[in-house]
This record gives sequence, structure tokens and C-alpha cells, in this order.
Amino acid sequence: MQSPSKEYIFEKMPIPKAVAKLAVPTIMSMLVTIAYNLADIFFVGQLNDSVQVAAVTISMPVFMVLMAIGNIFGIGSASYISRLLGVKEYTSVKQTSSFSFYTCLIVGLLTMAAGIPTLDYIVRLIGANDASFSYAYDYLLIILIGAPFIMLSFSLSQIIRAQGAAKESMIGMMIGTVLNIVLDPIMILNMGMGVTGAALASIISNAVSVLYYIFYLIKKSEFLSISLKYYKLSANMISNILKIGAPASLTNLLMSISSILLNNYAVLYGNNVVAALGIVNRIHMLPALVLMGLAQGVAPIVGYNYSAGNMKRMQGTVKFTAITALILGSLLTLMLFFAGEYAIQLFIDDSSVIKLGATFLRIMISSVPFLSVLFLLNSTFQAFGKGIPSLLLSVSRQGFVFIPLLILGNRFFEMYGIVFAQPIADIFSAVMSVIMGITIFKKESAKYNEAAQKDT
Repeated sequence: MQSPSKEYIFEKMPIPKAVAKLAVPTIMSMLVTIAYNLADIFFVGQLNDSVQVAAVTISMPVFMVLMAIGNIFGIGSASYISRLLGVKEYTSVKQTSSFSFYTCLIVGLLTMAAGIPTLDYIVRLIGANDASFSYAYDYLLIILIGAPFIMLSFSLSQIIRAQGAAKESMIGMMIGTVLNIVLDPIMILNMGMGVTGAALASIISNAVSVLYYIFYLIKKSEFLSISLKYYKLSANMISNILKIGAPASLTNLLMSISSILLNNYAVLYGNNVVAALGIVNRIHMLPALVLMGLAQGVAPIVGYNYSAGNMKRMQGTVKFTAITALILGSLLTLMLFFAGEYAIQLFIDDSSVIKLGATFLRIMISSVPFLSVLFLLNSTFQAFGKGIPSLLLSVSRQGFVFIPLLILGNRFFEMYGIVFAQPIADIFSAVMSVIMGITIFKKESAKYNEAAQKDT
């Protein structure tokens, strides 16, 4: 049976079916990402060494920076590609994908070249103490060597999804994750490489994912290309990529800065607290990335119909997804609330870390239902090509709100104050996103009605 065309999915397929068609593979991709992120800390945790777990935890901000750079080209290009497909400008789609691929590769190589000589300073900056310094250094050295693969992996998965190929995007991520899960126990435990083995497994896995994406783009892609003949510098293209990619990237950069601050505060209370927070943050990824996957999965439909002027279908897609996201977010919150202690025990056999982690997790998940709204509206703004609202949400969640709350929380409530900072910031940003969403939808509906009246 022939699969439906991308145009049919975007334009005519019933909304629940179209959302499922694109969002389910994207959610599966996010679940794969969760497994990928959990694998390192799970197998390092089997060493029952809280210092090595802490080293992997404090290294996460550097990984977020690499993600952030990849997302400039991934999310930025994906938004632009979806809108170009809506107006059927296929040559521009090929130029955008080619530009993003090669520019991301060049930036990855430059990041590697700049990061390795300054690694001593970076490791101290992210919160390593004397006990965890050498482990964090060894881990990050390998991560920086593989920076181009990490950036391209994140970038290409988003770009491929933009043309409606959510299944192929998921396959690429799944290949890398399965390989990482296979390599982690071999390198970390059997070969006795510890955190160095975890980093090496991550780089190999990302490299294999990139090779799959390159194969898909060359041999099977319907609209995209990485041919050098389409590589073209265009001010309009770069502007459209950056106005969405930069705010999306800023989200990851602010998360990195926030994580560095959090780690520097947490280490004041001991490596057990750092280890517990590291495990909790990985578990918290389960509901967060599932909801993000749902939001990103529907973005191509939203962007396509927005640029094509089909406001009714665009609004119907957002409404249906919002209800689904709220139900899903609430169910995941309940599940993790009652399974908290058991979840922590999967990662480490240390009673003090387990006790702290279970409490931290219940605090962190309190804002998950609010994240369902925040992620959907932020993804919708990106699909519209509206960078400023997306930027404001990013800055509020991880910057203007979270950082002051972190500082004040540590000052007045000490350890638990720093844990409460993130859910409070999430709730504030979700409320802000709803207010912005109502304003933007009213403005776009009025613009659409005015254009329709002129046509008649």
C-alpha cells in the first residue's frame, strides 16, 4: 500500500490522524533520546561511585551547548523549510538544507578546535571539585573531539522531520541510541574505562546516526539535499534560520548556564546532592521530552498551514494537540510521583542518594502539566516564524526567572530552595506563554479575516 503524500498529510488528512502520523514518531524519537541520555548515567551509576556520577552530571552543560549550536541550524532550518514547503518553493528548500548541513559541520570543527585548549578552565567553570575534576576532564575531552557529530546529529534529525519524515528522523536517533546502550556496558564496565568509556560510546553513536542521515538525504529524501551545488549564502535564508534558530539555541544555552549555576550551588551540599540532582534531571527528561516531542511533531503541520493561509486547520491542530498534551502531562506526573524512589534505585545503590533523589523528583515533576502548554505554544510560535515570542519564553524560563529564583532559593532555603527554582520558573513561563498565545492568535485571525474580505 502506497503511503500518503506529505501534501495530503499536511492539507487533508483528519487532524487526529495527521497529528498521530507525525507526532508519534517524534515522541518515539524523544523516548530514544531519553534512553540515550539515561544510558551513560545508568551504567556509570553501576560503579556505585557518586563522584563519577557527579562528573557526568556536571559535564551536561557542555553537551547542552553543543545541542544549542546544532539547534540553530536544526530548529531554525526546520521552521523555514516547513513554511517554504507550504508555498511550494522546493529549490529554496534544497538550498536551506545544504547550507545548514555544511555550515553546522564547519562550526562543529571550530568548536572542537576552540574547546580542547581551554578544557581545564571549562571543567572548573562548570562546577568540578578536586574529587571530580579528572573524571569530568576525561569525559569532556572525548565529547569535544566528537562535537561535529553531536551538532550534526541534532541538526539533521530536525531538518529531516520538517519535510514530514518523522519516521526516518526517529530511525536515525534509534540507531545511535541502541548502539550507545550496547557500547556503554562494554566500555564503562567490561573494559574498565569508566566515564571515558561513556563519552566514547556517545561519540561513536552520534557518528553512526549522522552517517544514516547523510545516506537518507542523498538517496531517499523527497525535498531536501546536501549537494554542494545548492550551497548558497542568502541574507533572506540566513535571517529566517537565525530568527527561529537563535531563540531555540538560546534556550539550550540558558539551560547550560542554569545547570552550571545549579551544579555550583549543589556541590556546596556535597557530591551526593550533585549525583541525586543529576539522576533526577535525567528522569525528569521522560515527561519533558515526550511533551516536547508532541509539540515538535505537529510543528510542520502548523507551519505549513499557517504559510498556506489555512487558519482553520492550523488552529484545529493546535487545539487538539493542547488537549492531548495536558492529559499526557498529567498522567506522566502521577506515574513519576508514585514511582520516584524506585526510579532512583535503578541508577545507584546508595541510600543517601536514593532518599534525596526521591524527594527532589517529586518537587521537579510538579510543573510537568504546565510544560505541556509551554512547549506547544513555543513550538507554534516557531512554526509561525515568530522569533521574538519564542525568545522571550526562552529567556524567562531559564534566565530572568530561574536564575534569580536559584540565587534567592539558595540564600533563604538552602538545598531545597535550589530544587524548587525550576518548577516555579516553568509555571511562570507557562502562564506567560498562554497570555502571549491569546494575543498572537487574535492578531493572526484578524489579519487572515482582513485578507479574506479583500479577496471577496
